[in-house]
Amino acid sequence: MTLCTPDRITNRPEVQRPHSPPDGPRRFRIHGADLSASVAVFLIALPLSLGIALATGAPLQAGLVAAAVGGIVAGRFGGAPLQVSGPAAGLTVVTAELIQRYGWRTTCAITVLAGLTQLALSALRVARSALAVSPAIVHGMVAGIGVTIALAQLHIVLGGTPQSSAVDNVLGLPAQLADIHPAALALSALTVAVLLCWPRLPGRAGRFARKLPAALVAVAGATAVATFAGIAVPRVDLPSWSSHALPGLPEGPVLGIAAGVLTITLVTSVQSLLSAVAVDKLVAARPDGGQGVPRAALDRELAGQGAANVVSGALGGLPVAGVAVRSVANVSAGAKTRASTMLHGLWIVLAALLLVPLLDLIPLPALAALVMVVGIQMVSITHIRTVTQHREVAVYAVTVAGVVLVGILEGVALGIAVAVAVALHRLARTRITRDDKDGRHLLRVRGQLTFLAVPRLSRALHQLPYGSDVVVELDGSFMDHAAYETLSDWTAGHLAHGGTVETTGPSGTRIAEPAPATASAADAHTCCRPWTPWHNHQCGVQPADRPDAPDESTEPAEPRRATGLHLASGIGQFQRNTAPLVRDELARLAREGQTPSQLFLTCADSRLVTSMITSSGPGDLFTVRNVGNLVPLPGEESGDDSVAAAIEYAVEVLRVASITVCGHSGCGAMQALLNSGPDDPPTPLRRWLRHGRPSLERMASRRHAWARISGRLPADAVEQLCLTNVVQQLDHLRAYEPVARRLAEGTLTLHGMYFHVGEAQAYLLSGTDEVHSYDDVFTQVMPTGPRETAHAS
Repeated sequence: MTLCTPDRITNRPEVQRPHSPPDGPRRFRIHGADLSASVAVFLIALPLSLGIALATGAPLQAGLVAAAVGGIVAGRFGGAPLQVSGPAAGLTVVTAELIQRYGWRTTCAITVLAGLTQLALSALRVARSALAVSPAIVHGMVAGIGVTIALAQLHIVLGGTPQSSAVDNVLGLPAQLADIHPAALALSALTVAVLLCWPRLPGRAGRFARKLPAALVAVAGATAVATFAGIAVPRVDLPSWSSHALPGLPEGPVLGIAAGVLTITLVTSVQSLLSAVAVDKLVAARPDGGQGVPRAALDRELAGQGAANVVSGALGGLPVAGVAVRSVANVSAGAKTRASTMLHGLWIVLAALLLVPLLDLIPLPALAALVMVVGIQMVSITHIRTVTQHREVAVYAVTVAGVVLVGILEGVALGIAVAVAVALHRLARTRITRDDKDGRHLLRVRGQLTFLAVPRLSRALHQLPYGSDVVVELDGSFMDHAAYETLSDWTAGHLAHGGTVETTGPSGTRIAEPAPATASAADAHTCCRPWTPWHNHQCGVQPADRPDAPDESTEPAEPRRATGLHLASGIGQFQRNTAPLVRDELARLAREGQTPSQLFLTCADSRLVTSMITSSGPGDLFTVRNVGNLVPLPGEESGDDSVAAAIEYAVEVLRVASITVCGHSGCGAMQALLNSGPDDPPTPLRRWLRHGRPSLERMASRRHAWARISGRLPADAVEQLCLTNVVQQLDHLRAYEPVARRLAEGTLTLHGMYFHVGEAQAYLLSGTDEVHSYDDVFTQVMPTGPRETAHAS
């Protein structure tokens, strides 16, 4: 018998990814939306590819080669089907420096080596590590590259030649302004004006005209003016493909070439992976919610980018990366599959072979103006506001300055160093204040209590008078061992001298005082747990010490009741401690909407914490809870269609990949069902529990084997009914038309689950839902590793 693990449940629907190999032979079909989207992307990519090649100093064909390879190779093998890859503006500075230092043929070889490095990294499955880089560093790197590009292209716009570095371009700008070429400046100004005004054309005619990309219209307009007016300016010169330069063996210092490979690998990988994540968000924001478009597989995307760089470098092309501008255009045009990306690469190939006479008419100042505007747009005002709100302006500014003044790798390294310093400063920043009033001393501690704050904490504690009443108010989410021992030892000494110590949170709610270091394990046990407020617990106060505690000698103890004070305290703790940690994630979910992976139908029992037993978070589960985890048969809810509505919404609208019915031990609903009789009054509870009678009949039927739990029979009739009820409700689910249809399509799976509360143990129902049969055996879930399947005899 195979033991099902949660990993298998989560990953199972991914077998049905749209770009997976088909189960049988079928025709290759191209959606009409993919065809139109590919044309839109091609019209944007063509002038940008030439402009980026011009900005790097590479042969102009190299930009077309990279665009074609990025579309066809990365589009076919990458993990983000709607991401468009090609020569990126973010690589301009790196490539230009490599060409200037080592020559074009060696730069092509470096591109091949960088692609091989990306393939190796994808095999190690480290793609998500790139997302650990601070956004302030990434935005600063992009902005620094944009500033460098804009400064270099400004010289071409003015009719001159750019220098080798951003500093030299700034220093040479006054001389260039004194020697302006009017023709080049006029064509550049026309290009910039069209680029900025075209997306803002008003009216119905403007909406129709905006379907053409602004970049294409701007370059085409400047080309037409230069051609018909006979303006003498440098133009694109595509040499014969027979003389196209291919890579050679790397020539130069080993360390320098290795640094180049590392730089290309870093920039292309980070840019591509971040762009893939952004494309996922854009797809999810479409009116159809991205239905049918799988989320990006980052390791596969990294492998696709590596393969594209190997091929591009081998064919004499620029380095390839995922490009945000073209990807946004692809998604906005309604692309459905990776066919749009691949077709755009095919159109680039045809243009490079058939449209050379037209491309040779493009003025170089127009391309330079196009790339300069792209570089300026890379300095995003939105990103600056974001880093300002998160108090990371220093990280952003240092990264920008480092990239512009020193280089990309050096700038990123400086940004990382500043980010680490900022994080350490925040961790070590602890404010300790003292307030004395009416003989009572209040010591407020704001921030994280680490070993760095121990000297100041110890000094403040030992300045308090012996034998006094002290309140220590802690307002922080972390206390390390050194701070804990300091506070614990001082507390023990202060109590020994006749003083009192009360440790509270920022709202004044009392928490357990640190136990002395010499205390036994039992004495040192602290009653505070994340769920303590919902137990109405008062840490450090015994029941007999509470003013409202009953006299245990005269009356039995009663369970503590929740009060508004406890609820408000719990909400306050959430706002203070948890909300700052989850605010960004919840804000993302608020923007993008919910895309849960499964419908989780379970009992309303207060002991079932679904997020805890499934290790899930916000947005993961669409949860339905009712008494007894019942699924009424269609048409039998007597006017209350809440469960049916939830099933329809989850299956049809949210497109969940699986549905799980979870029962649990000691279910009060099943106990009530067992004890019910035909003469019981028809209360609302009894009317609801009638939906569980098929489970009673199934348990009593000889046609069905008794459900077993991990090879043994249930402990009693209640447990037997709890297990049988899960199986029966799965049968009820199949009676719903949307569920039956999705099951027939193979895009939905059903799972049964049983949670033993007292053992904190989860069990999964074995069987194959494809053939709609179960062996009614619940198998224990063991803590196996990721992607690991255990087997039991």
